Amino acid sequence: MTTRKSNSLFVQVAAVTVIAFTWSTLHAFGLYWSGFDWQYAIADSAVSNSLNALAVFVLYNTLRFYQPSHSKLVYLFFWNILLAKAISLIFIFVMQQIFSGLFTPVSAVINSTIIFRIAYETLLLTSFSLVIWLWNNNKRQMESDARKSSLEKLAREAELFNLRQQLQPHFLFNSLNSISALAGSQPEQARKMIQQLSDFLRGTLKKDDQQFSTLEKELQHLSLYLEIEKVRFGHRLKTEIIADEQTNKLLLPSLLLQPIVENAIKFGLYDSVGEVLIQIRASAHENYLAIEIQNPFDAATVTAQSGTGFGLSSVQRRLFLLFSRNDLLNTKSIVGEDTNINIFSTTIKIPQS
Repeated sequence: MTTRKSNSLFVQVAAVTVIAFTWSTLHAFGLYWSGFDWQYAIADSAVSNSLNALAVFVLYNTLRFYQPSHSKLVYLFFWNILLAKAISLIFIFVMQQIFSGLFTPVSAVINSTIIFRIAYETLLLTSFSLVIWLWNNNKRQMESDARKSSLEKLAREAELFNLRQQLQPHFLFNSLNSISALAGSQPEQARKMIQQLSDFLRGTLKKDDQQFSTLEKELQHLSLYLEIEKVRFGHRLKTEIIADEQTNKLLLPSLLLQPIVENAIKFGLYDSVGEVLIQIRASAHENYLAIEIQNPFDAATVTAQSGTGFGLSSVQRRLFLLFSRNDLLNTKSIVGEDTNINIFSTTIKIPQS
């Protein structure tokens, strides 16, 4: 990194040196071709451009620490006029010292061009000032945008983390209540559920630092969750997961499926006394991983018709924060007129880049 910075600084210094030398040479030749003695042309170019370089250095360092607003740029113009006058007076003094006694007409020549020189210096310094001001203004704007982007990223990550953390206590409390209920009547089932809950929470902790995971790993983790739920609900909960090898390696946000499946179990089993089948299907479509979760529901109950709770809204919010899109989660209700089985379907699409 240090070597790269050194090389960059060397290139910049070399470029400025070449430009300054070329400009000074053209300046001297311009005066010589205009009829001035070559000694005067070289001295004029050397003194004038040295003073200009010093003035530009002063302007650069001034504007580094004081960046005037748009409404105060006129003050920068007046500052350039004063600086141009000072440079012109210093130039006259230095040139008179150099050529005193060498050739007499130099004072008259210099004095006759004083107005032109001040105008030239003012134009030159104003141009440099505007370039430096624009460069500093653009640099500060980029730094401001970078800070804003960083703050937005931190806020987005904090919100994502908060959304994920809000889901775990709800599931944990339900599981602990179930373990408590099983401890007296079915101690073996309680021990089994404790072990499954331990494995599930251990996997959750590992995933907390992962923004994305493969579908294969997510389904393995989801299976632990479903095993715990099957202990809670017994034979009433049936699950079916359909995913082929093509989708196994596709990516999706970590721990995204659990709240959707939890929502399906809630509205599928809470208002039913019979067996309920929760189906999970994964498929690949162009540049998307599509996952559909289906559960039956009783159309006569109010809860089923309300359809979505915190789980789905949190998933939609996470997808928006990650992909800046609101169309990646869709729900629909399918009323079975012939079979009397109503299906609630939740579909999420995960862009694959």
